[in-house]
Amino acid sequence: MPAEHQPTLHLLAKAPIAGQTKTRLIPLLGAEGAAEAHRQLLQQCLANACQAIPAERITLWTALDHEHPLFIQLQQAFGIQLRPQPQGDLGARIEACLQAMPGPVMVMGSDCPSITPAMIQQCAAQLAHTEVVILPAEDGGYGLIGTQTAMPELFMEIPWGTPEVLSVTRQRLDQLDLNATYPAIIWDVDHPEDWQRWQKHAEKSKETHRLPTE
Repeated sequence: MPAEHQPTLHLLAKAPIAGQTKTRLIPLLGAEGAAEAHRQLLQQCLANACQAIPAERITLWTALDHEHPLFIQLQQAFGIQLRPQPQGDLGARIEACLQAMPGPVMVMGSDCPSITPAMIQQCAAQLAHTEVVILPAEDGGYGLIGTQTAMPELFMEIPWGTPEVLSVTRQRLDQLDLNATYPAIIWDVDHPEDWQRWQKHAEKSKETHRLPTE
């Protein structure tokens, strides 16, 4: 795929500040533990992204503390760009990402470690011939959305944070007569059971890639 047609990828992330990130994990992990979980999830999602797409085409959009040491560390480690998230609801922030760069653009959450590099590459490839690509989440939302051009109407008056996000988005796609594909279903980490699921998944992955002992 020619460089000018390769999608850019944008991740939305809060700084890992105790009591302000992953608050639904606090009953299981405590405030500090939930912030640490957020840090681990962001690092995993960014690592997956950088395996799929050149780092110079990836932007991390920051919130809460734009100068947080973690953001600076990730920028130096991966070679990505940093930009502050604008004000507004999730739809306004997604649309800001889509308007930031010309050509096809993908926006991904920072709490979806189940989005593999292969999935990201598949979404990028499908954007070459479809107007919208979405990775639906098991909870009724989605973990990644990509569009060929900016589409403000697609993100207006969506019930963000509810199980109806995807169904309302699909209705909007129909109303706008937009073609969309849904390559895979993913899951994100919001609740204690999600974190435990991710821990089991990560441990199984370590076992799979562990070198056999002599």
